[in-house]
Amino acid sequence: MSVRELVVLGTASQVPTRHRNHNGYVLLWDGQGIMFDPGEGTQRQMLRAGVAAHDLHRICVTHFHGDHSLGLAGVIQRINLDRVPHPVTAHYPASGQHFFDRLRYATAYRETVRLGEVPVAEDGPLATTASYTLDAMRLSHPVESFGYRVTEPDGRRMLPERLAAHGITGPDVGRLQKEGRLGGVTLDEVSEVRRGQRFAFVMDTRLCDGVHALAEGCDMLVIESTFLDEDERLATDHGHLTAGQAARVAIDAGVRHLVLTHFSQRYPDPTAYEQQARAAGFDGELTVARDLLRVPLPKRT
Repeated sequence: MSVRELVVLGTASQVPTRHRNHNGYVLLWDGQGIMFDPGEGTQRQMLRAGVAAHDLHRICVTHFHGDHSLGLAGVIQRINLDRVPHPVTAHYPASGQHFFDRLRYATAYRETVRLGEVPVAEDGPLATTASYTLDAMRLSHPVESFGYRVTEPDGRRMLPERLAAHGITGPDVGRLQKEGRLGGVTLDEVSEVRRGQRFAFVMDTRLCDGVHALAEGCDMLVIESTFLDEDERLATDHGHLTAGQAARVAIDAGVRHLVLTHFSQRYPDPTAYEQQARAAGFDGELTVARDLLRVPLPKRT
């Protein structure tokens, strides 16, 4: 049975706290793992969360501020130490190539794994697999930053009552799905489109077109909400979002499950984020992320 869930490794912004590690997230998707923004301490958080280096197939870095990337050195070395048997691909802003190189070769170690590099220079697709496509979209932050979106291809949902009406049963159903036609019956006549699931990861940014494009129609949106609404001016000045802004993005985009994260150390009470997101009008599933939390993607409708 396929597993699709978000594993939260860390939820702090620039300064970690006693209860919040620096950033780190892993999306488990049908046997593949996509790591986002490994900050300091990510290796240890992986151990605590039950995520192994063997689970990782991609590493996606939104930008090269330390709380989103300083864990890269350790994660890359761990992938090699554990001799992960499959290739791993890293995505990151192309303008930060020198930062990536420094982190990849921060210390001496033996390379045993083929680590591919696919830097991001513009909006658009980065990879296509059998179960998803990965796209990047530019955000608005003092350093170049990109958000990421994972999209499952649309499929078909068979409709039993229509199959029965045409007398199609057993192996003939599979044959119809494979060939698109059985006798005089087409696949469209006995099925409907099953929209693929959609996941977006939006970190440090002001409101911009990229935020809205990434969030559009998502089943799960993981989005920074560094500041509370009373500090909106401060958020904009520093290239960040507030809880209310993030919630309004989710409302406009029709997001089903909103995950708020990347919290400033200035706010000790995490319930304020939920209160402000609800006050903004978001009435879908809402998670205020905490370290080591596992959040399953919503079931298909």
